[in-house]
Amino acid sequence: MTEKFYYDNKIVRNFAIATIVWGIIGMTVGLLIAMQLFKPALNMGSQYTTFGRIRPLHTNAVIFAFVGNAIFMGVYYSLQRLLKARMFSDVLSKIHFWGWQLIIISAVITLPLGLTTSHEYAELEWPIDIAITLIWVTFGVNMFGTIIKRREQHMYVAIWFYIATFVTVAVLHIVNSFELPISAFKSYYVYAGVQDALVQWWYGHNAVAFFLTTPYLGMMYYFLPKMANRPVYSYKLSILHFWSLIFIYIWAGPHHLLYTSLPSWAQSLGVAFSIMLIAPSWGGMINGLLTLRGAWDKVREDPILKFMVVGITAYGMATFEGPMLALKQINAIAHYTDWIIAHVHVGALGWNGFLTFAILYWLIPRIYKTELYSKKLASFHFWIGTLGIIFYAVPLYFAGFTQGLMWKQFNEEGMLKYPNFLETVIQIIPMYVLRAIGGVMYLTGVLVMTYNLIRTVKTGKLLANEAAEALPLPTNYQPVGSDKKAHRFLERKPMIFLVLSLIVILIGGVIEMMPTFTIKSNIPTISSVKPYSALELQGRDLYIREGCVNCHSQMIRPFRSETERFGEYSKAGEFVYDHPFLWGSKRTGPDLQREGGKYGNTWHFNHLLDPQTMSPGSIMPPYEWLINQKLDTTTTKAKINAMRTLGVPYEDGYENRANADLEKQAKKIADDLKENKVIVKSDREIIAIIAYLQRLGTDIKAK
Repeated sequence: MTEKFYYDNKIVRNFAIATIVWGIIGMTVGLLIAMQLFKPALNMGSQYTTFGRIRPLHTNAVIFAFVGNAIFMGVYYSLQRLLKARMFSDVLSKIHFWGWQLIIISAVITLPLGLTTSHEYAELEWPIDIAITLIWVTFGVNMFGTIIKRREQHMYVAIWFYIATFVTVAVLHIVNSFELPISAFKSYYVYAGVQDALVQWWYGHNAVAFFLTTPYLGMMYYFLPKMANRPVYSYKLSILHFWSLIFIYIWAGPHHLLYTSLPSWAQSLGVAFSIMLIAPSWGGMINGLLTLRGAWDKVREDPILKFMVVGITAYGMATFEGPMLALKQINAIAHYTDWIIAHVHVGALGWNGFLTFAILYWLIPRIYKTELYSKKLASFHFWIGTLGIIFYAVPLYFAGFTQGLMWKQFNEEGMLKYPNFLETVIQIIPMYVLRAIGGVMYLTGVLVMTYNLIRTVKTGKLLANEAAEALPLPTNYQPVGSDKKAHRFLERKPMIFLVLSLIVILIGGVIEMMPTFTIKSNIPTISSVKPYSALELQGRDLYIREGCVNCHSQMIRPFRSETERFGEYSKAGEFVYDHPFLWGSKRTGPDLQREGGKYGNTWHFNHLLDPQTMSPGSIMPPYEWLINQKLDTTTTKAKINAMRTLGVPYEDGYENRANADLEKQAKKIADDLKENKVIVKSDREIIAIIAYLQRLGTDIKAK
């Protein structure tokens, strides 16, 4: 006898609204920072709106606010219907929704204030990390509670991807968030240098894999067949796609660290598994596109399916390009350039953006029991969005090629043809302008969609509790025929499925990280490398606060072009006291690993006050507030103690005289500035940053 129940559409509606709102906010911030790259004055003279501070706000808003809310919207809608059950707990659904929005708001507040860990895609400080953990567990309990009380015997392929997403993101977040707090909004990572870099990019790459990819694949497997009214092309291919993808993906993180101080064996593993990723990634793309076999006439007329086709194609393009960029010969040119930015945004704007738009267009009319207000507006959105992606990505590809080739070019005399890094920056500014035009187009499409959906909602009424009925789950189910196969058995055992997924994703992480943490020869120490002085440590934290790592790397790769330009290549032992590592992932400005002693204190002062005076044509914003703001030395003792706890060999009692040492070094720098007719108090923040910059790379001497 069938049981009657109700789907919860209100929670789906709430996440849909949040997706649209945060999408507009995140993309607007992205457009602002894109424009700052050719007009730095657009930071409006405020320390809270510089590129370094709001670039992580843009990435967090787009990844965790826009995409995150879209994931929860799609999961809450599809999960209930695939399992023939209402969500496990309405209370948990509400806690999940409001908790996630509060986390996003906390990011909006703290990141412009400079409260950041500096880890890419994981910049939020430790109290927010704890909140993320609690809300993610809430989501997991709600999801697995629903799976357990389901009325469908087998878990459909979309649910496999949801399970893998939950368990892997939990592991990634916890491992990457081991921090030692020193105050309410300041902490140091437990890992240092090479180890920290490996953990961060194991997390960073797999945040892309298991937050921006696997949940969207799950939604593709549910929504695409619904939209096209066609079954998924191949059940067997979906099995191969799922298990090979989650096993291989977790190994690929080290390809972000090629030619760095990471041990070469770890780099090689990253390359090998990155190449293998092509097969499962394209297996998913093929399974999606071939689901539309026989429906291409419908695709030509339906803008929603057009979004899906281009989105899935963008996924295929990005997942082919990613492994290609992991090849060392290509990576040698592409890394640290705008090529990588173009690559990332093909996936973000095409795959995540277009799938989200398609789902919103399809889903909103259904939960409001009405028709989409205007297919013409949806079609306009599709075309202007597609043009926006082209105008965004193509100029950045050219910018990346230009950067990579100009950096490496030598003249007939064997000298660098473009020794001044700024020459490259000036060359690609027109491409930054074109990228911003693409951003305007893409954002215009989102605003048109918002208008279209508002008009759609006004013509209908939310069916908050949608009636449904289904037979209860049989208690004496006996597998027959193909159900005897192992995977059909797994599809009926959610907890076994969870544990197996956990084991599969842990294998790669453990094998890659354990030797780096346990075998000392992987990271040889250098006797001349000493801990930072108290003033240098404070300056380093200011460098982190201002987001300088978003534009400057601290990793000189062993290429002649880099050693000629920047100095001796970087050694693993140089970073053993760096909590966190600051190698960076993009060079909008030059590498700073050998900055110490290259210029005088006066040069650094003037460069921070007004970069154009020292580097005409620079797109770096001025940092005049560093001259006016007093350095907070009340935290010095706590910072020294924290570093000692983490293994930095400060001598006993140094914390008690650290501020006296700080003041002595600061006075020396201020006196040197005074001799050069620059008057500034020794207790200002700019003195600490100068001290840090002058320390960089001076612990070792090139032969």
